[in-house]
Amino acid sequence: MATTRSRTRKSSISQSSTPLSANSTSTSKAPSVSSSSTSLSSMAEKSSKNGKPMLDTYGNEFEIPDFTIKEIHDAIPKHCFERSTLRSLGYVLRDLVLISTNFSLFKFLIIPALAEQHVATRVAAWGVYALLQSLFGTGVWVLAHECGHGAFSTSKTLNDTVGWVLHSLLLVPFWSWKISHGKHHKATGHLERDMVFVPKSREEYSRRYAGGIGHDIVELTEETPIATLIHLIAQQLLGWPLYLISNVTGHNFHQRQSEGRGVGKMNGFGGNVNHFDPGSPLYEAKDAKWIILSDIGIATTFFILYQAAQAFGALNVFIWYGIPYILVNHWLVAVTFLQHTDPTLPHYHPESWNYVRGAAATIDREFGFIGRHLLHGIIETHVAHHFVSTIPFYNADEATEAIKKVMGKHYRSDTKGGALGFLRALWTSSRWCQFVEPSAGTEGEAKGVVFFRNRNGLGIPPMPLAEKAVSDSE
Repeated sequence: MATTRSRTRKSSISQSSTPLSANSTSTSKAPSVSSSSTSLSSMAEKSSKNGKPMLDTYGNEFEIPDFTIKEIHDAIPKHCFERSTLRSLGYVLRDLVLISTNFSLFKFLIIPALAEQHVATRVAAWGVYALLQSLFGTGVWVLAHECGHGAFSTSKTLNDTVGWVLHSLLLVPFWSWKISHGKHHKATGHLERDMVFVPKSREEYSRRYAGGIGHDIVELTEETPIATLIHLIAQQLLGWPLYLISNVTGHNFHQRQSEGRGVGKMNGFGGNVNHFDPGSPLYEAKDAKWIILSDIGIATTFFILYQAAQAFGALNVFIWYGIPYILVNHWLVAVTFLQHTDPTLPHYHPESWNYVRGAAATIDREFGFIGRHLLHGIIETHVAHHFVSTIPFYNADEATEAIKKVMGKHYRSDTKGGALGFLRALWTSSRWCQFVEPSAGTEGEAKGVVFFRNRNGLGIPPMPLAEKAVSDSE
């Protein structure tokens, strides 16, 4: 097996992932280039009913998780579920003070002190301002995210009020997002119901890049690094607004919407699937008032920005708010993408999916001081968050350590390199994770479990056309 794997990997294989942490309970001995791949690998004896083993992109053998949600809940100390309204409000106050202080320092002290310096120096200073403001703003985004899950407070009214205000200030439609995000949590890793970063099938990828129906990815040459970079930049800058406007990266099975409002609607511009229309197939009729309230929040923030532009100039408002806003969107997309896209991650067809399997198909990463303190641990404790989303972020580290004992080899983390390792993972996942297909030769339930493959010659290659034809016919 090791010989086979070595042949399928290029010498330039990414090393951005880490070995298992000391806290992990995994006993896996499978060779691995990443903590995430190791923690879902197993050399245990395979069940004959599944035929050949399931292999992730790195070539590590995968076993379907076999624990229960009750075991997860029982393992978490009871006090981890406790929510402190006062503590949560304290974090809101802290982040708003950071945002206000950062603005005041640059606007009234730092930039005036650089008045005689070259314009490039002032531009660089405003760049530092925007970066810091975006990190503080993303922290506010995460606190609103806590509100959406009910992890902020025991009061639903307070959760909704604080979440609506904070998200509206960041041009996020709070309830619209809350409803669709809740569906994402209920269907994580489900190829036909998940709401975000649903991977393309081999057929979908082929239609887009190999010239349409009748062509296959085997006809494509390796994607050039510049093409990957362009795609990545577009994803980071445009991914969030496109998701809100046209449901990009979400599932496209809207015809199944229970009230029938999804018939004839599909993702993309003009497809009538978005987060602002009460008639969108993402929602039901009972959600209409919440979608409208979300829109009112967005409209209020736009009005404030318009008034600010009239008073201080549109360029100033763009520097003070617009650029940090774009960077907040970048951090949001980066975090979400890397929580659900990795060469070790499985996805499931409906017949093989359940809640526990989907929640386990996530990965914790590490972003150093920024992730732990400014982004409230959303990067480092995402696996636990998917199992129990009402646990407040300040208890999530302890909950994570507790669930590792239950998950064992199924817990994954990629922590090597800290913040730089996190950023490198954007490139790694973009190169390695292009479409999904089942492992060659699998049978039974295992055929419904798919893994990332790519056209770049990295890791396990896509199935040969002959094998794929047999698999499809079966």
